[in-house]
Amino acid sequence: MTRGGASKDRSDGAERKCIVTGESQPKGGLVRFVVSPDGLLVPDVLEKLPGRGIWVSATRSALDQAVKKKTFARAARQPITLPEGLTDIVESAVLRHVVELIALARKSGDAVSGFEKVKDWLSKDIADVLIQASDGSGRGKSKLSTPYGGSFIGWLTADEIGLAFGRETAIHAALASGGLAKRVVEEAARLKGLRAETAGIPAREDK
Repeated sequence: MTRGGASKDRSDGAERKCIVTGESQPKGGLVRFVVSPDGLLVPDVLEKLPGRGIWVSATRSALDQAVKKKTFARAARQPITLPEGLTDIVESAVLRHVVELIALARKSGDAVSGFEKVKDWLSKDIADVLIQASDGSGRGKSKLSTPYGGSFIGWLTADEIGLAFGRETAIHAALASGGLAKRVVEEAARLKGLRAETAGIPAREDK
C-alpha cells in the first residue's frame, strides 16, 4: 500500500534478488521479510513493514532451503530468530491475502460463485478469471472453460473459495476483467508456488 492507501502494483517493473537462488526477478514472484527490533524474522506479504527487505522466491523449496541453510541470518548480517513452521506461516499469509482480495472483488460486484452464475458470465464474456476448487468434481469442472486470453486458478480448496464468498463451500467462481482481477491472479500465482510441492495442483493451463 502507498501512503495514500492505494495498493502497490507488483508488476511495476521493480526487481529484487532472491537470497537463495541469487537471481533477480519482479517482486511479484518473491516474498519480502524484515527483521524486527528484537531480532525476529517477520514475513511481510503486503510489503508494508519498515526496515530493509530480505527477499526469497515464492516457492516452498526456496523458503525451506533458506531456513535449513540459515540463509536469512547471513542476509540480515545478524543473529535472528525464525518462527516455527515459517514456510507454512508464509503460505497461510498469502492464502489469507488471496481470499481477502476475492472477497473485495465480490463486494464490488466483480466476482460471482456458483456453476450457473459462472457459466452465465463466461457465455457473456464478462469473466476474465475462472476459479475452480482443487477438491471439486473433475466432471463438473470440465464443463466450464477458462476465458479466452484469461486466467485459471485451480489450487484453492472449496472451503477457501467459499470463505471469500461468505459461504461454507464453493466449487466455481469467476472474476470480471479489470478491478482486482490482476492482483488476484498475481497473488494466486505466489500461492501456487508455495503449494505446488505439497498440494495436488491441477495440470490444467490457461486457454
